[in-house]
Amino acid sequence: MQGEWAGEPVGPDAWATCRQLIPAGSVFAFLAEHREELFPAEMFADLYPSPNGRPSMPPQVLAAAVVLQTLQGVSDFDAVQHLRCDLRWKAACGLGLYDTAFDPSLLTYFRRRLTRSADPRRIFTAIGAVIAATGVLTGRQRRALDSAVLEDAVATQDTVTQLIAAIRRVIREVPGAAPIAAAHCTARDYRDPGKPRIAWNDEQARADLVDALVGDAIALLANLPEQPLAGKAADAVGLLALVAYQDVEPAEGSDGRDGRWRIARRTAPDRMISTVDPEARHVHKTRAHRQDGFKAHLAIEPETGLFTAVALRPGSGVAHHEATVAADLLAGEHTPVQVFADAAYDTGDARHRLQAAGHRLVIKPAPLRPAIPGGFPLDDFAIDTPAGTVTCPAGHTVALSAPGGRHHQRKALFGDRCACCPLRERCTTAKADRILTIRPHHDLMTAARRAATDAAWRADYRRWRPPVERGVAWIVARSNRRLRYLGTIKNDAWLHTRAAAPEPVNLIKAVELG
Repeated sequence: MQGEWAGEPVGPDAWATCRQLIPAGSVFAFLAEHREELFPAEMFADLYPSPNGRPSMPPQVLAAAVVLQTLQGVSDFDAVQHLRCDLRWKAACGLGLYDTAFDPSLLTYFRRRLTRSADPRRIFTAIGAVIAATGVLTGRQRRALDSAVLEDAVATQDTVTQLIAAIRRVIREVPGAAPIAAAHCTARDYRDPGKPRIAWNDEQARADLVDALVGDAIALLANLPEQPLAGKAADAVGLLALVAYQDVEPAEGSDGRDGRWRIARRTAPDRMISTVDPEARHVHKTRAHRQDGFKAHLAIEPETGLFTAVALRPGSGVAHHEATVAADLLAGEHTPVQVFADAAYDTGDARHRLQAAGHRLVIKPAPLRPAIPGGFPLDDFAIDTPAGTVTCPAGHTVALSAPGGRHHQRKALFGDRCACCPLRERCTTAKADRILTIRPHHDLMTAARRAATDAAWRADYRRWRPPVERGVAWIVARSNRRLRYLGTIKNDAWLHTRAAAPEPVNLIKAVELG
């Protein structure tokens, strides 16, 4: 049952009594003055569908507390301690000086209700509506995009640990699995939660353990009774099937049918790295820096620093790449904007989608890498896609093939023209001829590289792209580089709340400028 204000606060009203002590222009003062308009009771009515039961804490108080908690980066327990002892928190949430607040579990329940609701981003939307009403973004048609890696809330698990955890989960969740495991799973005692007792510095012992664990997983899956599964049981079986095959391959000299397996000498695409948080992934932000977790994708208005859109996605996979998510970040724009972004967003598909939506792109082109260092890059070839011809630096002209293959690429084969060409050493290392691959939207990418050589283009990029780094720094500040929750949904809700409570000066600036 949704709670309502009971009337007078417990003791003197903190805001009325201590207004002079609370910094003017702070987010605490803003919430104290505008909390009721920002979070009206009807905004949360769908979270409390039943009129029966004990009334909860008014959702306005909980919403303000969640905003401050995310702003400060504190736990539920510490947030409640602030509500009891910090005048700023009491004033922001409308409590009295003697109010002892509530049990920390209420914050957990409130976030859970929000996350499972039809509109889990309503707090971000409400603050965005306030900013829009001020008119501070009117006429500001620039958006800077970037992403930040947020580390997952659990430790990454190795292959052995994942296999054991997945088997134990099936035994625990699936009806009838325990006796089957006792009969067919012999690699270890799965009632023991610890790591197997083997000589971990012995390569053969490790290989034998992986082989035995995979065999147990396959035997367990093969002998489970045929029965309809749902919920946790179905998830457990699916997770075991994924873990049992993603990191292993048939052992040397085996085709997999003789039951011998080893850890794969490869990297599995979209590899699951934890059975505790199956949605976390390996993230390669750069070639040298690798992390595990999720990516926070951000769009800001660079002049004010206000977030206009955010999204949290698993850290790997084409569907979660910056260039793919860019269109989602700009989907809420009512008019075309000028988009500033680094080379991570420089793909033909991304440019085509954004330009089709009317946006003007100032996206840094990715550098071309010639086949030979110091040799001829793609732009040194005269490529006429409408006519279907390619002319190389030596003056040889060949025809382009028709689009084909999964990626609809076109190819130019120079054949024996390369055999005696004086420029061969600067063109190709192939034993035969040079093959030039032309990807879709080639002309779009070429025009972008040409535009990036203009001095005015570079000046705009240097001025309006860097401010997004401040937004990234704000998101990860106060130890928020590591996430506190499991899964994309909960962490996406956290990210939207974090972005809804930006540096106090930004929110107050929006009101002042409006």
